Amino acid sequence: SESHTAVDRTAGAPSLKHAIKRDRHGVGNDITGKGSVMTSYESLGGLAAGASSGLCHWLKHMKLYRVVGLMALCLLIIPFIFYQLLMSAESSVPHNDIHRTRSQLDTFEEVSPLKAADLKLRIDEMLRIKGTVSLELRDLESRRQKLQSDIGLYNQKIDELKQELARQQTELDRLKISVEQAQVAQREAVLRNTPELALPKPLYSESLPSTVAPAGKEQRRACKMSSCFDHSRCSLTSGFPVYLYDPDTVSVVNGGYDIDGFLRTTIKQTLGYNAHLTTDPKKACVFLVLVGEALPEHEATMKNNRYNGPQQADGGQPEAGSVNATRLRLLPYWGGDGRNHVLLNFARREIGTGTGNMLRGTGIDTGRAMVVQSSFEESQFRAGFDLIAPPILGPPGGDVWQECAQMLPARRKYLLSFQGELSGQNGSAGAAQGALDDTELDMVDEFIIEHLKEMSSGRTQDHFMLQFECVPATEQRHPTSVRDWSLCGTDNSRKSVLKESTFALLLAPTGTAVSSTLLQARLYEALRAGAIPLILGGDQVALPYAETIEWRRVVIALPKARITELHFLLRAIPDADLLTMRRQGRLVWERYLSSVQSTVDTIVASLRDRLGIPPKPVRAVVAHSVFNSSFVPLKSDPVIDAEPEESLGPIEPPYPSPAFRRNYTAALMQSREMWNDWADPFALYPQLPFDPVLPSDAKFIGSHMGFRPIGKGAGGAGKEFGESLGGNYPREQFTIVILTYEREQVLMDSLGRLYGLPYLHKVIVVWNSPKPPLEDLRWPDIGVPVHVVRAPRNSLNNRFLPFDAIETEAVLSVDDDAHLRHDEILFGFRVWREHRDRVVGFPGRFHAWDVNTLDSWNYNSNYSCELSMVLTGAAFIHKYYTYLYTYTLPQAIRDKVDEYMNCEDIAMNFLVSHVTRKPPVKVTSRWTFRCPGCPVSLSEDDTHFQERHKCINFFTKVFGYTPLLNTQYRADSILFKTRIPHDKQKCFKFI
Repeated sequence: SESHTAVDRTAGAPSLKHAIKRDRHGVGNDITGKGSVMTSYESLGGLAAGASSGLCHWLKHMKLYRVVGLMALCLLIIPFIFYQLLMSAESSVPHNDIHRTRSQLDTFEEVSPLKAADLKLRIDEMLRIKGTVSLELRDLESRRQKLQSDIGLYNQKIDELKQELARQQTELDRLKISVEQAQVAQREAVLRNTPELALPKPLYSESLPSTVAPAGKEQRRACKMSSCFDHSRCSLTSGFPVYLYDPDTVSVVNGGYDIDGFLRTTIKQTLGYNAHLTTDPKKACVFLVLVGEALPEHEATMKNNRYNGPQQADGGQPEAGSVNATRLRLLPYWGGDGRNHVLLNFARREIGTGTGNMLRGTGIDTGRAMVVQSSFEESQFRAGFDLIAPPILGPPGGDVWQECAQMLPARRKYLLSFQGELSGQNGSAGAAQGALDDTELDMVDEFIIEHLKEMSSGRTQDHFMLQFECVPATEQRHPTSVRDWSLCGTDNSRKSVLKESTFALLLAPTGTAVSSTLLQARLYEALRAGAIPLILGGDQVALPYAETIEWRRVVIALPKARITELHFLLRAIPDADLLTMRRQGRLVWERYLSSVQSTVDTIVASLRDRLGIPPKPVRAVVAHSVFNSSFVPLKSDPVIDAEPEESLGPIEPPYPSPAFRRNYTAALMQSREMWNDWADPFALYPQLPFDPVLPSDAKFIGSHMGFRPIGKGAGGAGKEFGESLGGNYPREQFTIVILTYEREQVLMDSLGRLYGLPYLHKVIVVWNSPKPPLEDLRWPDIGVPVHVVRAPRNSLNNRFLPFDAIETEAVLSVDDDAHLRHDEILFGFRVWREHRDRVVGFPGRFHAWDVNTLDSWNYNSNYSCELSMVLTGAAFIHKYYTYLYTYTLPQAIRDKVDEYMNCEDIAMNFLVSHVTRKPPVKVTSRWTFRCPGCPVSLSEDDTHFQERHKCINFFTKVFGYTPLLNTQYRADSILFKTRIPHDKQKCFKFI
């Protein structure tokens, strides 16, 4: 082509110049005489040189005008030639090669001034085309981006649809399981042959006691519950109604005597708090009559102070003749023989030899009435009918922990202590046989005293505090036939010695006394001070409430013949047993002996226990809604979180835990535990965490109602595990209790996360703020009832109120900002079902000994291989403990919680460990939980940990010891980290 020709021509021009130059150099060489071999190239150079020299010769002889004319001709011809060449080249270029020659054409056109206007038009056209193309490119790019965005959205929708499909498939599986569970429940309801037990309707007597003939002396002496008690007035469903004759209007004492004013007032007051008291004598099962402590009128109004100075060996005037038998028979409901009457003869101000026995030396006719007092002779006491009660030595009621000593150390300064003086003499000195008996008893007492003195002064490292004579000596104002050991010193002086004593010696009264007021007073003081009572002669005396209290766990009772082995026995008791007995003694003292309230409640409960009548139901706290009856809160659909794609359990309708099913059997089968281990035998609870467990085969043979075994009994892995609760207990659900204070959005988020949670019965929101919720606040609809309860006041103790709206045994206490997954909650619930009497939860903490002061505890939340507490911000507890926390926990602890606005979780851990003597159970690896974006909580305050240090040490003082126990393990699901076949599933995917 022409374009290639032009390129070749341009490239050939330099070659010709170089050739001419070489020829010139060749000619020069020839002229200078440097010979060389003639070649063809040199000959060609010679020809060219000759022509050049001819042209120069011709130019030299040419005229000037000719030269000018020649140059002008060249200037005219050359542009014309170039123009023709360009036009021919433009016409001959093919269309497909126009882009290749465009730069050359532009170059040629630049030299042509005739095409400037066309060039500008062309440039404008090209710019217009460029703009149009750019707009088209931008439009295509935007369309491409939109298509990519649409593709991404569609992919996202596809993923969401896949997740929704999986979720709906899981939900469908759960619904299928729920249908199966409902069908099983329906079949059980059809086959059930025993009705659901609920609180029975009380059946009362409708008439007053009828009048019958008085009982004879022998009948009175042989009285038993079967022969002297009218059971027809005490139906099993009556609730044991008790009627009190008003001591201010009804008096049965002789003239010149009066009931102690303190007792008269406090007995009425404390019985008024008792649930069994009735004011209708027609309904009454028993009738209480206050007959003592009866004092001369001028003493009954004196200052009510038992310990003004050293104790006297005897009271003022003996109160044996204070009760008037005629006035007893004239009581309006006496019925002729006094059946179902209880005579209360308390000792309080006169704690001396021979006091506290209204029957001594009088032969008073008490008919078929039961006698309750602290002192009995063997011939007077009717075992199983009369009742031995301690003297009233404490306050009317309230907290009594300040009176107690700390339980540690186990071994105190004194191994054994005693302060007393033997007083009393034989009232019938003329009887030779009586004198002989007294002589023998004196010899025994003298031997015991001598041996104890030798033991204390012998070669031993043990220290003793033994004092057998009072300084100053006690004054015996009235002779008595009872020989007993009187008290020395004052109450404070004896208390200071007992607080430093490991054991307190109690010497039984001599003669035929079954019990004495002085012995009961010594028992009271020893238990109060934490000194373990050692009763020498314990085989001949009876202790208070012996029908229900296991005194073998509290005192060491030895025959007097064991005096020579006493020291060996005391040294053989290890520290663990010492502290166990001391703890049990304090429990008995606080619960049954410490105050007027505890004494009255124990007497009523003991009489009721004899008859096998259940106590009154425990009082639940009414859950008042924060909304009025006409307001309907707004609802919203919950935001469904991406929970693990696994079936965690069926969706069931609300199923409350069966309540009050062991109203009668609990007292029969577990009476010992109720009185000696658990915290309260005075009330009937809907359920207990200590209910017995059926054997495994009972779930399939005769007792299958309510049980949902894994794989219908065949077992299984994840799939079968998720379909049923299994375990050792029938099916049940749990209630979530959330305490909140003015964090509405945090609460709504927490509620929304509970949507679809299996086995959830309901949610109780304790609204601690005085301000009601906003009217436009939208509450998420989570598929179960949400009760918003108005708290009586802003207190963290409200977390553990026993609301009547809680209808399940299992209670999950949760902070409003706690974020727990569904699988974590359900795993904790399954673990709690196997540890119903313990705190089961997630965040673990421990109490650490202060290694700097060596005398206190510190609260610690660091990572540790030991823990002793599980915080109730995310923990399961039994509802039974909410009753104990509210009604039996010392008020000082709840007051401290309100003072610090802190430590309610520590208090609950103290309580449960104190009752069970077991540590909590931690589940999963979660050590703490934090809510991202939530407002600052109380636990982030700088003083939070300092207050918790103080709480632990204060609670230790109240309990007398630290009940928290350490544990070194946590609970994870069985197949966690276990390699299983591919066709099997684990119990939980992430736990």
